[in-house]
Amino acid sequence: MKHRLLTLFAGMALAGLATVATAADLYVEAPVMPGIVDVGSDWEGPYVGVFGGYGWGVADHANLAVHPDCAPNGCDVDIAGWLAGVTAGANFAVGSNVVAGIAGDIAWSGVSGMDTFGVGIADSENVINWQGSLRGVLGFDGGAFMPYLTAGLAVANATHTLSNGAFDGTADATHMGWTAGAGVAFAATEDVVIDLQYRYSDFGEQEYDRGIAPNNPIFGLTQHALTVGVNWQF
Repeated sequence: MKHRLLTLFAGMALAGLATVATAADLYVEAPVMPGIVDVGSDWEGPYVGVFGGYGWGVADHANLAVHPDCAPNGCDVDIAGWLAGVTAGANFAVGSNVVAGIAGDIAWSGVSGMDTFGVGIADSENVINWQGSLRGVLGFDGGAFMPYLTAGLAVANATHTLSNGAFDGTADATHMGWTAGAGVAFAATEDVVIDLQYRYSDFGEQEYDRGIAPNNPIFGLTQHALTVGVNWQF
């Protein structure tokens, strides 16, 4: 009789252990409740860099638009040339995959052009000596790349030279206007970024004081620019 009771209790114990083991196999980890979302980005932080590119545009002789010797293009001078400069800025993650920032740059410019108006009446040359900008940036964090839009303040210093045989005059002026464009940045390494950018700049109108007012020319400067840069992030 005792032998049968011991056998019964042993069987019940083994059945209990099997039930516990099966329950353990069916255990599902409780889901983690949502909390604070990390909106950090690999594009966050300050950076400095260098860039180079090509610019082309127009020096618009605004006050000579109807001059008879300037027909049909109003004495406008087409300008083009290379530019190279330095840049600095900082980016901030402001939401899921959204990056906002501020950027500034200054560049040496060889963007220039010359034209002869009338029948050998005068040679007019316009040269952008240097240019810069201070801009806001809004981008999309795509991981290894970041497409972005940018816009802000633009400034340029330029020189005008007029030569007509009887009078040679040179003057310079600093223009201030606006710029807007788009670009895409690629992460070459953890700290090195390749930046491709297009911008249109309207530097506004400015008078060039050659000391013979009211015949000082008034020019408006506009420019398209394609640049490629290398930035180092901190």
